Amino acid sequence: MSDPIRFRLSVVEQSPVRKGGSGADALRETIELARAAEALGYERFWVAEHHNIPSIASTSPEILIGQIGAATTTIRIGSGGVMLPHYSAFKVAENFRMLETLFPGRVDLGLGRAPGGDPRTAAALAYPRAPIDIRAYPEQVEDLIGFLGDRLPPEHPFSELRPGPRTPGEPEIWLLGSGIDSARLAARRGLAFSFAHFFGQAEKGPEIVEYYRRHFRPSRECAEPRVHVAVQVMCAETQEEAEWHASSLRLGRIQMARNERRDGIVSPEEASRHVFTPEELRFLERSGMRGTTGDPARVAAELEALAQRYATDQFGIVTICYDWKARLRSYELLAAALLG
Repeated sequence: MSDPIRFRLSVVEQSPVRKGGSGADALRETIELARAAEALGYERFWVAEHHNIPSIASTSPEILIGQIGAATTTIRIGSGGVMLPHYSAFKVAENFRMLETLFPGRVDLGLGRAPGGDPRTAAALAYPRAPIDIRAYPEQVEDLIGFLGDRLPPEHPFSELRPGPRTPGEPEIWLLGSGIDSARLAARRGLAFSFAHFFGQAEKGPEIVEYYRRHFRPSRECAEPRVHVAVQVMCAETQEEAEWHASSLRLGRIQMARNERRDGIVSPEEASRHVFTPEELRFLERSGMRGTTGDPARVAAELEALAQRYATDQFGIVTICYDWKARLRSYELLAAALLG
């Protein structure tokens, strides 16, 4: 019989806005959740970057990370992640060196290449310039690492620039992804890798992570492969209660697929009045988005199975529902089940 897995849990937060609520409510709840996660033993608290989505308030990770850092003392804080193609590597380096100055030894810089929104919004983020070609992403990552460590090669056109006063340490860099391309870059560049199991190519996730491990090249930033897996979880005292709260997100997935404008996460009461068509049910079954819903025993068993499949003990928990107390309780129950 194998030894029980000693999980290392983190929070991946999107600051969901409930229907009838406000962005201010969502951001206050994010900060309150960070305080709770620290007390519960979660290791990291990452905030996402999304744009032009009324049901998500997390549009600017850098600003939110600073508020979370000021409200906590020990938990690692960071981005899950900054969508680098929208920005200059130098400016991102300035932002995260400042965060490292304010909260030394606690800052993670998670990087993604997805737009975090629709193409028109991506164009607005770059306007009046043209959007950065996504093919430049590996070069941007390389430049960002060089800026953060003041280690750009002498021939680089900006090698003498400094993104603020030097800090004793540097933010810990993670590449985020839901497919093979990000895994390939993380392996080639020798960076830690976080796989988004809760959307994208979840069925191929273990294969993608194994590719990353096999092809990993040690670097100054990361001596050996490091794998973090982001999963969607809704945990409650009973299976029935967990399913009730998760119904809001299921309807939200249908609305998102139809590109319907949503004013926020709907209540379970409203979701229960929606009669899913056979096509919608098939879509939810086929959807790349994967979730774990249930009581603590069921959720723990499913995460233990995922830990075996991915060969990792590091999981980032994404929990979205209408009721704030139910969301907080989900994190509490999960910590009690897996962190002891």
